[in-house]
Amino acid sequence: MDGLRQRFERFLEQSNFATEALGALEAWTGVEKRYLAAGAVTLLSLYLLFGYGASLLCNLIGFVYPAYASIKAIESPSKEDDTVWLTYWVVYALFGLAEFFSDLLLFWFPFYYVGKCAFLLFCMTPGPWNGALVLYHRVVRPLFLKHHAAVDSAMSYLSGRALDAAAGITRDILQALARGRALVTPASVVEPPTTLEANPKPSLSPPQKNK
Repeated sequence: MDGLRQRFERFLEQSNFATEALGALEAWTGVEKRYLAAGAVTLLSLYLLFGYGASLLCNLIGFVYPAYASIKAIESPSKEDDTVWLTYWVVYALFGLAEFFSDLLLFWFPFYYVGKCAFLLFCMTPGPWNGALVLYHRVVRPLFLKHHAAVDSAMSYLSGRALDAAAGITRDILQALARGRALVTPASVVEPPTTLEANPKPSLSPPQKNK
């Protein structure tokens, strides 16, 4: 418990969007920001338990601030924060994939959204105990190093088959369009040759007399 409290206090001492907002509230209300943070966490937990739209709130927590921080990391000259948030999005994508198949079962648990929100906050926590970095180095990276050659081979094979199929479909479509155009376009009409008149009109000039 003391270690968790120390981590919480060190988090409040860092400079980020949440601590800046808590600092502004502390200056406005005169209440220490650690109490404000504890109250915010308590209200958030109660809302996730009994409030409406808990799923939307969880998705906003797991997406909005990380997206904002990712944009700041892209614009900053340092590459360390880029690695941190890129790791977060890898873990977030894998979590979303796993949640897609287990959501129908876990949805009925009363503390599901509280646990999901706590997990997402754990993954975006700054510092050496960042959950995304921990999960990446302990779970994702070993699996990737073990299976990435087979995955690359399968992806190369599938992409080649997909390109061949797309080329075949495109060729068939172009041939069908060419045949349809040939059927719709009328044949050129050839004008019949002009026939000579059977009885040409006599010349109007009078015959010349013999001198």
